[in-house]
Amino acid sequence: VQFVESGGGLVQPGGSLRLSCAASGFGFSSYAMSWYRQAPGKERELVARITSGGGSIYYAVSVRGRFTISRDNAKNTVYLQMTSLKSEDTAVYYCKADGRQSWGQGTQVTVSS
Repeated sequence: VQFVESGGGLVQPGGSLRLSCAASGFGFSSYAMSWYRQAPGKERELVARITSGGGSIYYAVSVRGRFTISRDNAKNTVYLQMTSLKSEDTAVYYCKADGRQSWGQGTQVTVSS
């Protein structure tokens, strides 16, 4: 099982980024997928989750209305579109499959002027 996150970077407050997570080594289309983040000195937290077929989506209150999770089962990829970014969104972002223990290396998102 492998996850490769990409798309992070440095962005000014109010800006946007699109994260991607390419998955391999398991039946991607059968699993719900989630994005988590971990800021310095804080615990890892759930940001968004999408079911296997995309029919049900959850967002943490802190990102609701600003972030959009989506997936392409043909490409074994899950996305996180982030808009109206705030300094408090600065963190390393990870994707994960429900019921799987593996984590990727994450992608750093830094929101700063």
